[in-house]
Amino acid sequence: MLSNDLQARVRTWPLGLALAALSACTTVSLEPTPGRAQRPVPVASPPAPPSVVVAPPPPVAQTAPVTSSQLPPPAPLGQPPVDEAPPYGPAVSARFPDPDVVYRTPAFEPGRTGFTTNAEVRTILNGLAVAGAQRADVRLLALGTSQNGAPLEALLFARPGGAASARTEAGLINGRPTVLLVGQQHGDEPAGSEALLVIAQELQQGRLAPLLDRINVVVFPRANPDGAEANRRSTANGIDANRDHLLLKTPEAQAMALLMREYAPVVTVDAHEYTVVGRYLEKFGTVQRFDALLQYATTANVPEFVTKASEEWFRRPAVTKLRDAGLTAEWYYTTTTDIADKKISMGGTQPDTGRNVNGLTNAISILIETRGVGIGRLHLKRRVHSHVVAISSILQDAATRAADLVKLRQFVDNEVSALACRGEVVIEAAPTSSEYRLLMLDPVSGADKPVTVAWDSALTLRPLKLRPRPCGYWLAEQEADAVQHLRALGVEVIRIEQGAEVRGEIYRETERELAQRQDVRGPLADAGGIVRVKVQTVPALVDMKAGSYYVPLDQPLANLIIAALEPDTQNSFFANRLINSIDRQARMLEQVELKGSTVP
Repeated sequence: MLSNDLQARVRTWPLGLALAALSACTTVSLEPTPGRAQRPVPVASPPAPPSVVVAPPPPVAQTAPVTSSQLPPPAPLGQPPVDEAPPYGPAVSARFPDPDVVYRTPAFEPGRTGFTTNAEVRTILNGLAVAGAQRADVRLLALGTSQNGAPLEALLFARPGGAASARTEAGLINGRPTVLLVGQQHGDEPAGSEALLVIAQELQQGRLAPLLDRINVVVFPRANPDGAEANRRSTANGIDANRDHLLLKTPEAQAMALLMREYAPVVTVDAHEYTVVGRYLEKFGTVQRFDALLQYATTANVPEFVTKASEEWFRRPAVTKLRDAGLTAEWYYTTTTDIADKKISMGGTQPDTGRNVNGLTNAISILIETRGVGIGRLHLKRRVHSHVVAISSILQDAATRAADLVKLRQFVDNEVSALACRGEVVIEAAPTSSEYRLLMLDPVSGADKPVTVAWDSALTLRPLKLRPRPCGYWLAEQEADAVQHLRALGVEVIRIEQGAEVRGEIYRETERELAQRQDVRGPLADAGGIVRVKVQTVPALVDMKAGSYYVPLDQPLANLIIAALEPDTQNSFFANRLINSIDRQARMLEQVELKGSTVP
C-alpha cells in the first residue's frame, strides 16, 4: 500500500503512470477496509436489475444500412421549415464552409427544409437493427415512451464474446466496457441527433465497426422526440430534460437513467448545440465562432482520477482531432438570459445535468456542443461534421484504452466505496471567478474579435458547505417514493427488517423559503418551486424502525447519494419534495449490522 505522501505525489503524475502505480499497490476490491464494521448485509441476494426490453424490430426488408432514399416521406407533423436568412453577413458565413463529406440522413436530402423526423429516426434504427441481427451484434432497445407517446429507442452495438450478454460488476458486456452516446436532449438542437445516426451507420458496417472488437456502444440519438417535433428546447410538459437527471421527473430522463443503470458505461457523451447570436449579439455585439465547445463533469465530489482521464484521454485529444479537421474548439461556456449580466460561465456545477450526474456515477462524461441554436439549418453539414469528428475521436480513444478504462473504473469504484465514514464531503460548491480572453466574431466583417470577459471557471470549485462524510443515510418508511428514485439511479437501498437504535445526526431546520432552481442561464421556470432550507446537524440516536430504509455509502454511487439526500441544496430530494419531511431522514455516523433486504 502506498504511503499517504506517495499517494499525493502519484496523483500529480500523468494519468497512465499514476493509474499503474496505484493499481499495483492497491487492491481493487469492494471488501470492507480493515478496522471498519461491515455495512448491513441483505438476508437474501438482491434480485437482478430489470432488463431493458429488447423490442423486436418490425419486418423491414433491408439488410444493408438504410439510406435516405429508402425512407418514408417526412411526417406532416415533423420539423417545420427552418431555412431562414442568415442572422449575420456573408463575411461571417464564409468562416464556416461546408466540409467535403457526404452524410446520408434524411435531413440532407435535396430540398429538405427541416431535420430528420421522429418516424425517420425510428426507421433508421430498426433498419440497422435488422441488418445487424444477422451478425448478432446490434439490438434495438425500447426504453419507454415520451410524454406524447413517441418511442424512446436506442441501439446497442455489442459483439458476442466469452460471457455472452453478461454484465459483470465492472460494467462489462461480453467482456468489453461500454460507451453511451446521447443526442438531442434539447429538441431545438438537432445536429447531435443527425450525427449519432451517422455514427450508428458507421458502427454497423463502416469505418467505426472495428472498434466493436474492444468496446460496446449504446447510441440514443433522440432523447427528446417531443421537443424535436415541436422544435422546442424542453420536453412536452415544459421540463428541461437535461436538468432532470437527479430528480427523474420525466420519462425522457428515466430512459437515460435506465441505460446508465443497466449498462454501467465507462464513458458517456452528450451531444448538444449552443447559441450563436441571440444574447451574445445583444451583450457583446458579436457572433460566436467555435465549431465545438467541449467540457467534462464539473460538480462537487467527482473523483479526481475521473477528471484527469476526462481531460487527458478524451477532451484534449478530441480538440486536436477537431483542429486537424480544420474545425475550431474551446471550453464549453454559456451566459445568462439577463442582458445586463455579461459574465460568462463554463457550464453548470449543479448535480442535475447528464454531464454532472454521469460523472457522479464514476463515468467519464463528455459534453459536446456545436454552434447551432438560433440559426436554423445554416451550416448544418459543418455542425454535424463537428460532432462526428469529436465523437469518433472519443470512440477511438475508448477502444484504444479499453483495458485502462476498466482498471480506472474498478479503482475509482473501490476508492469511493472505501470513503464511507471518513473525512469530509462537499455539500455545495461554486465556480471560481476570473477573467478570460474569449475569441468571438464581428457580425459584419467576420473578423476575430477578442473579448475579455468575467469568467466563472468550473475547473476549480470553491466549497461553500462541507460536512463529515457519513456511513449512510436513514429514511423513514413513508419515503418509499424517494427510495424508488434512488433505485432508478442504480443505488442500493436496504429495507430494514429488524429495528435498532444507531448513533447519527438529525437535521434541525433553521430557515426556510420558497425559491426556484437556478442554472447558469438563470431561473429554471419549468421546475416549479423548491423548498430552500438552512439546517444544523444535531447528534442523536436514530430509531431505525423495521420497515424503514438504510442507504449505505460504502457503494460506488456514494457521491450521487450525497447529492440527492443532503437536504439543504437546490437539487436535493427534500428541496424538490421527493422527501416530504426533514424529520424523516438522518445521517448515520457508524457502520452497523442490520437485518434487512435490498429493495428491488
